[in-house]
Amino acid sequence: MRENAEGDVRGTRPARVVVVGAGVAGLTAAWRLRTELGAKARITVCDAASVAGGKVRTVELAGRRFDVGPEAVLARRPEAVALIRELGLGDDLVHPTSASSTIRALGRTVPMPKGTVMGIPASAEAVAGVLSDDGVRAVAEEASGPPLSLPDHDVSLGELLRSRFGDEVVDRLVDPLLGGVYAGGADGLGLRATLPAVAAAVDAGATSLTEAVRRTLPERPSTAPVFATLRGGLGDLVNRLAELSAAELRLGRPVRELVRRSSGGWLLRTGAAAPSHAPVDADLEADAVVLAVPPPAASRLLASVAPDAASAYAEMELASMAVVALALPPGTELPPSSGVLIGERERHADGTRFTAKAFTFSARKWGHHDRPHEPVLIRGSVGRFGEPSTLQVSDDELVERVRRDLAELTGITEPPVETLVMRWGGGLPQYGVGHVDRVARIERAVARLDGLAVAGAALHGVGIPACVATGDAAVRRVVGQ
Repeated sequence: MRENAEGDVRGTRPARVVVVGAGVAGLTAAWRLRTELGAKARITVCDAASVAGGKVRTVELAGRRFDVGPEAVLARRPEAVALIRELGLGDDLVHPTSASSTIRALGRTVPMPKGTVMGIPASAEAVAGVLSDDGVRAVAEEASGPPLSLPDHDVSLGELLRSRFGDEVVDRLVDPLLGGVYAGGADGLGLRATLPAVAAAVDAGATSLTEAVRRTLPERPSTAPVFATLRGGLGDLVNRLAELSAAELRLGRPVRELVRRSSGGWLLRTGAAAPSHAPVDADLEADAVVLAVPPPAASRLLASVAPDAASAYAEMELASMAVVALALPPGTELPPSSGVLIGERERHADGTRFTAKAFTFSARKWGHHDRPHEPVLIRGSVGRFGEPSTLQVSDDELVERVRRDLAELTGITEPPVETLVMRWGGGLPQYGVGHVDRVARIERAVARLDGLAVAGAALHGVGIPACVATGDAAVRRVVGQ
């Protein structure tokens, strides 16, 4: 194969492809490789983990299938839903109920305000009743402040918001929402990396943030569902991708080294995972490689073949989190909302901090989890970037702390009939200032290497649709489209 000036691969299509990483991006790439290359291609997927799916994990809780990683896909972005339908799972797609979400602000649980983008308000009216009088006044006065303009490079989202609105919008609205997506706050994230549509509105002439948000919001609210999931859990998507890709799955087999052969193609040195009974180390030869692994692994594997890309990956920071799944006794009465977000500065009545950053009342949010006479399923999310101590307790202690938070918010004190804690160490890349430039460096460096592509949540979005898109793009590169 050879490469032209635009980075496209031309020539013989690869017969042997290794995908490193069995998350959604990697398995999407494996499936797309099979559809592009046909039954005779040898497709191998390696992952250090003992199970496929990456951060997508469906478990058994109180006899039911329940997601303890991502619980939904963004339906208004097409890639994931289209893939689900393509895989023959369309009949299992379900959407949330009409229950709305809430937020804990100023010691009260109130409806999530409309007329905002990731908590940034389009008007003072949008946040009346959520912020203090001073906070609402600051939003009202933002448009009359100095005209807003942005440099070409990224800027700190938190610094910008605080300079335009003061602290309250960030602490009470924006951070709780960002915490659910990135497990990070506005101060550590970049505007262009996390909210490119708002940045684009400013670039196009909006002179205030409230105006930029108004331009970003649709003129007429859409009636289409925002989210979707699978009735049997998103693990069904993982299983179907693995099945239909017909790839050889080598789980528990980390790739230790990536070597570019002088004669063309690649050599991957794999190593057994920790168990002594694991298979003996083996090398894999490939015409093409797709790397769909978290930043630390990508940096290590690219160090000798694409050092600039490796350096850019190494600069990415990661946040850890945990999901605490609770099966409450049958008949437990939940609030009418789909869930509640909790700001970092919110406190219990006695002044102690909340451990959870959010609760999802799954039995309210999803119709298929609303089952009379059966345990009532909910989940709490724990973990913010820069606060590792929150997770440095035992599973039992984490459950007890989350239960205290639940009691404070809802009055529910009944002991659960079953619990499960799923920890995601380093699970969420932080889209900090400079992230867009880092990704550009990665993609430029990889584009110089024939038969190599990257994918995953560290590139163009942490959600499942974005991961699907990077898996598809990686395949287009290595098969020469």
